[in-house]
Amino acid sequence: MSETMTRAAGAQAWTPLNRKAMAARVADDIPEGWYVNLGIGMPTMVADYVPDEREVVIHSENGIVGMGPAPTPEQDDPWLINAGKQRVTLRKGGAYVHQADSFAIIRGGHLDLCVLGAFEVAENGDIANWSTGGSDMAPAVGGAMDLSAGAKRIWVVMEHTTKDGRPRLVRRCSYPLTAPGVVKRIYTNLAVIDVTPEGFRLVEMIPGLSREELQARTDAPLID
Repeated sequence: MSETMTRAAGAQAWTPLNRKAMAARVADDIPEGWYVNLGIGMPTMVADYVPDEREVVIHSENGIVGMGPAPTPEQDDPWLINAGKQRVTLRKGGAYVHQADSFAIIRGGHLDLCVLGAFEVAENGDIANWSTGGSDMAPAVGGAMDLSAGAKRIWVVMEHTTKDGRPRLVRRCSYPLTAPGVVKRIYTNLAVIDVTPEGFRLVEMIPGLSREELQARTDAPLID
């Protein structure tokens, strides 16, 4: 059981991870030396939890290679932003590149990992993560299709269910797909789950949560 998940559990029977703990849990698993793109939204928080002593090169498709965590007030630079228009920092050795070169990194297969948010992930690894204009979000897929096709592996970080309790881990996606069959691992506020040829394989759950409770919040079957 990861230390992050253990810390996040309260005195209640079980307590879902908050967004910061979810981002930290993803950061726990990123190996030394990987080149990683972090998608817009919750994935960008992962940069705040990669230890300084671990060399992970974080890429942002607007043209940053070697992105660091969110700035302190003293570090704040309004000209240094990520693809989500959030202010960020640059790690030692980092660089700015032209956006065309940035997408050449993506499309050339040079990213070890891309961490994306999602509305739904299917048991075969399909991902649906772009807005169709039903909210105040821009109705566009952005660079997610390029990232899904170009990165060596895709991890997803998202809430396990919608606000009204509907599962986000499903047998088949009901939203328009960003890419078919690309997701390898899912981090939620309740569990870590691998996507395998046989379906969703449970890796770990938050303390106090039973498998039956988790399955009740997951549309597709969970396997060992």
